[in-house]
Amino acid sequence: MADIKINLLPWREELREQRKKEFLNVLVGVIVFAGVIIFAVDRFYNAEIDTQISRNNFLTAEIKTLEDKIQEIQLLQQKRNELLSRMKVIQELQGNRPIIVRVFDELARKLAERVFYTSVTYQNKQVEITGVAESNNRISSQLRNFAESDWFDKPNVTAIKAEPAYGPQASEFQLQVEQTTPAAKKEVEQ
Repeated sequence: MADIKINLLPWREELREQRKKEFLNVLVGVIVFAGVIIFAVDRFYNAEIDTQISRNNFLTAEIKTLEDKIQEIQLLQQKRNELLSRMKVIQELQGNRPIIVRVFDELARKLAERVFYTSVTYQNKQVEITGVAESNNRISSQLRNFAESDWFDKPNVTAIKAEPAYGPQASEFQLQVEQTTPAAKKEVEQ
């Protein structure tokens, strides 16, 4: 009989080689697939980061714009307050103009006989008067005239000094009187 030789080793070796190739193919496929997934995830997150950075830049620009507007509004409010205070001062001056005229008119009307003023100072509703009188009785008369006036209150002599240059009994005096308005004085009395 003829010798039949069956060699099983090459078949197993071929199968092993085929399985090895399949394994390498699957391994390469898995590595490629994993690389594609990693690349896709990387691109997705980079796109998200870029989107967030652009949003942040937009918000930063808008915040800067709003801060500029807030600063402009504050400057406008400051100018508005300055204008309001100026308007208030002007209104007070306009409102006090007739009062000042009336005060000086009243000073002239309440001037006692043989008394004359050498200086009159008006500050914060306080009138300081320096003058010369023929005698101390004339100074008392001047104080009574101020006390009877609707425009003056609390007359007070602060200094009296003999002044012989104006006469034998003449005196130089200083007095203070508080300026009021007749309406304010009536409100205080009620």
